[in-house]
This record gives sequence, structure tokens and C-alpha cells, in this order.
Amino acid sequence: MHFESDNCSPIAPEIMFALEKVNNGYVTSYGEDETMVQCVRQVREIFENDSAEVFLVSTGTAANGLAISCVCSPWQTIYCHKESHIELEECGAPEFYTGGSKLTLLGGENGKINPFELENKLKFSSPAGVHSVQKGVLSITNSTEAGTVYTPIEIKELSKIAKKFNIPIHMDGTRFANAVLTNKTTPSELSWKAGVNILSLGGTKNGLLAAEAVIMFDPEKAWELELRRKRSGHLISKHRFLSAQMNAYFDNNLWLKLAQNSNYMAQKLSNGLTKIPGVFIDQPTQSNAVFASLPRFLHEKIRNSGAKYYYWPHDPEQTGPKGELIPARFVCSWSTTETEINQLLSSISNSSI
Repeated sequence: MHFESDNCSPIAPEIMFALEKVNNGYVTSYGEDETMVQCVRQVREIFENDSAEVFLVSTGTAANGLAISCVCSPWQTIYCHKESHIELEECGAPEFYTGGSKLTLLGGENGKINPFELENKLKFSSPAGVHSVQKGVLSITNSTEAGTVYTPIEIKELSKIAKKFNIPIHMDGTRFANAVLTNKTTPSELSWKAGVNILSLGGTKNGLLAAEAVIMFDPEKAWELELRRKRSGHLISKHRFLSAQMNAYFDNNLWLKLAQNSNYMAQKLSNGLTKIPGVFIDQPTQSNAVFASLPRFLHEKIRNSGAKYYYWPHDPEQTGPKGELIPARFVCSWSTTETEINQLLSSISNSSI
């Protein structure tokens, strides 16, 4: 019963096969090979954008940092949710890659930025002119760190505000496939058609070994990203092992099929938890993560039964009232099975009697 993170899941067999297939003979290095040409072709087709530029890296942190650095100067600020991944989980990488841009944190329910707060923050930014940090870029996460998703309409609303103040939009799409499925829309409608300028498209959390894509819908910054990727040490020499993963990822919509399973399993878990007395769902389950609060005694029993997951946002005190509600996060992956869901629900139900 593994629900700690989709980072802990295995590699999808189709991806392993693609890696084995490409591991044959000698191929041109640094992305100057046919597998990368095919990757760009597929991304442009899937996103319905013939001018999109595609850059592959091996981590989501590198993807976010490099993407943001191309659209935000050191003297500018990055507007993001206070619970975003770039704020809480990337060890200052955006600040590092940009050469010093600060993060301006915004609120909003369920991990989504409140449009009114964004507009007010932009309206009163740089009050002292040269003495103040300048407006830089808006970064949104879809799916969010709270397991919720932005709709195309919500993104367009934020985009309208961003354009009013002449700043671009970056999307952290580590779990973008999950958001596409929840919205029942197309990748283009959820990205550049809604106003997103640059997208970090995740793969590692959705069945890949280590491959993430930065998709630039505005090719004007493409050469800069090329240089920044090389200078930061993220231009992989045996690049075909990244592009081969991405090609297999997109072939026959594998990326959506993998995400479909993680979304389905999370919804099944969420529905099951709502039926158990004393257990509360803390946030809407819209992607592959379930946030729920359980009494301390339930946590102790189901963890003893072998369930692995994270308390959220932090570990509780070691001792406390047995009935104390403690929030937790359960993450499903492409490889989560109904058996695991049923085992977890059964262990909770039996423990609550």
C-alpha cells in the first residue's frame, strides 16, 4: 500500500521498452538526433502549435527553474501561490536560476491563486520605482500541490490580469496530464490557448524514468533557453534516452492513459474514505492526490498494517489525543491498483470499529 508519492512508482513498461530499443549502436549526441526531431513533431501536434519549441531535462526542478529564468530578470519577482512547489519544494531553485528574483506569495483556496489578490498585488507592485522589485512572471501549477486543477476559464481569468500588467505566465505542469483529463479538454486549451507562455511538462511522476519537457509557445526565447540549459549542466549528452522516453510517452496517448489510472484510483480512494466515520476529505479530489484528515489512532493502526503515505503538511507530535484529527496526503500513480485501494480502505474500516 504505497501512497507516499508518484515519484516512488516504477517506470511504465512501454518506457522501459523504448529505452531498451534506443540503446543500440551510436547516435548523435546533445539532442541532434532523429528521436528529438520526432519528439518536437509530436509535441507540436498534440498542442496544436507549429511554432512551439521543446527542450528536455531530467528533473522538474530544472524544468521550472530554466523556464522561469527565461522570462524573469533578477530584479523582477515571480508571483506564485504560497503553497506552490517552487516555493516549498525546490530549495530556492527559481531564485538561483534567475540570478536572484524573489518570490511574491499569493493566497487562494485549494492551492489556486485568487485572481483578486493577484490583481491587487500587481496594482501596487514597485511602489518606489527603481528602489522596488519589478513585476516579473506569474507561475501557476496545474494540477496544484493541493490536488486540485485550474480550468481553462480560470487560467484565462488569470491571463487577462497578467496581460493587463504585461507579465507572462509560466505553468508548472508536473501533473499536467492529470489536469487535462479532469478538465476533459485538450492540452492546447489548457495551456497556450488560455494564455500560458511557457509550460514545464512533467513525465517522471507519470511513468517516465527521468524526463521533463519545457515547452515554449513563444519561440523568441528559445535560444536563451538553449544557452541556459547548457550553462546549468542540464543538456544531457546521451540525449536520445530522454527523447525516447518522451516519444513513447506520447505514442498512442500513453501519457493520458497513465494519468487516467492515477486519477481514477484517487477518486476511488476518496469516495471510499468519505464513507468511513471520523474521516474527512480536506480538499476536492480532482487529480491523483487525496488529502484527508484521520484520527490519530487510525493513523497508527493503518501505518502498522503497512500503509505508506505522508502526513501533510508536516509530521504531528509523537503523542497526543487518540481522537485528534491529523491531515495526510495519499498519492496514487499510474501503477496503483484497485487491490491496494481496497486494502487501505479495509484497514481503515476495520481499525475504526
